[in-house]
Amino acid sequence: MGSTELTGRIIFKGDPGYNEAVRNWNPYVNTYPLVFVFAQNACDVSNAIKWARENDVPLRVRSGRHALDKEFNVVKGGIVIDTGDMNKVHLDKKKGIATVQPGIRVGPLVKGLAREGFLAVFGDSPTVGIGGITTGGGFGLLSRTIGVISDNLLALETVDAKGRILKASPTCNEDLFWASRGGGGGTFGYNTEYTFKVHRAPETATVFNIIWPWEQLETVFEAWQNLMPFVDSRLGSYIEIFSKVNGLCQVTGLFLGSRPELIQILQPLLNAGTPSEVVIETLFYPDCIDFLDPPEPPYADQNFKFSSSWATSLWPKEPIKVMKQFLEEAPGTETNFYFTNWGGAISSVPKDKTAFYWRDPLFYTEWNATWVNKSEEASSLASVESVRQQLKPYTVGSYVNVPDENIQNFGTAYWATNFARLQRVKTKYDPENVFNHPQSVPPLY
Repeated sequence: MGSTELTGRIIFKGDPGYNEAVRNWNPYVNTYPLVFVFAQNACDVSNAIKWARENDVPLRVRSGRHALDKEFNVVKGGIVIDTGDMNKVHLDKKKGIATVQPGIRVGPLVKGLAREGFLAVFGDSPTVGIGGITTGGGFGLLSRTIGVISDNLLALETVDAKGRILKASPTCNEDLFWASRGGGGGTFGYNTEYTFKVHRAPETATVFNIIWPWEQLETVFEAWQNLMPFVDSRLGSYIEIFSKVNGLCQVTGLFLGSRPELIQILQPLLNAGTPSEVVIETLFYPDCIDFLDPPEPPYADQNFKFSSSWATSLWPKEPIKVMKQFLEEAPGTETNFYFTNWGGAISSVPKDKTAFYWRDPLFYTEWNATWVNKSEEASSLASVESVRQQLKPYTVGSYVNVPDENIQNFGTAYWATNFARLQRVKTKYDPENVFNHPQSVPPLY
């Protein structure tokens, strides 16, 4: 046994609160660690890392409990450092800078900033932790206006493999800072604080949600892909098409401009098929965020398996057919295909300026299968992989924040030509690969 003692809120297997600590948003990833350390500060994180090394226990870090595949943020028989109790935010309005602990969820963070008159990039789920989403890039409806989340990162505090508390920024540990902007979580250090640039929000903005009969999905998708990657960069949009048993086909978005202007832009979409519901409203900016990010439960009631990719050219008929067939055959009610438009500020950053590589695509897509009964697990997993293989001729890469353990060559899929540099940074800061999970960046030797 080593000399380091665990500090923070500690829950061992068998302690009160253990069953609650085990739960993750996606029950598919749940497992039984030896101990959870709910860190209250960077010293607790440091002690937990030292303790794990001294006792030869595997380590994982978790912020919002939203990892989408197994063993990424939890590990059976190991120690999980959970930063969920570290959720403070400090806003410097004069400088437009927010200092944020990694445990705060995206929803409360973005809504809090909106009420103070500031824009921040947000994802499509309010319960995701800012700690995990930031390191993989992180995007949302404002990304075409202000870039991905990691583009807005100015500095961070992290704890390294020896338990030392380090700062990283453009002027201090620059290589670590570069890697932390898109290199994925839990690989280079366990982050304890982020400093973000935030942007003045307009007083009002315009939101929209349009619903069509599910059967019109081809027409709707064609209209969306022909329009959205090329519109004004003040407009972010996503399209969601759920399984046929669910029957929902909708396009949602946010425009930092007026309703008449938006209606003009959306004309090709409004003329596609026969929408059954059209909502286009100018609201005070904080109300826009409430409209786009309604509250959701912290835990899903079914299992999910995801995969993801980008399109660098418009989809011909074949991939659309693949999507439709998958959604027709899927038994799960929450099974869906999701797309968001790319471009604007995302594309203005050179591919090697940060670890986040995928700057040029027209749109991003992810798809998932859902199931409740264990008997449906194998077929659900296989269906997601089958789609990934069938889409290969029409897509590029994969998104590190939507990890998929079926991807063998994950370094190239997530980071393309930035992977080699990430490995050099890993070798420098964590040569013994103390921080690892199934798809963490490996050191060079």
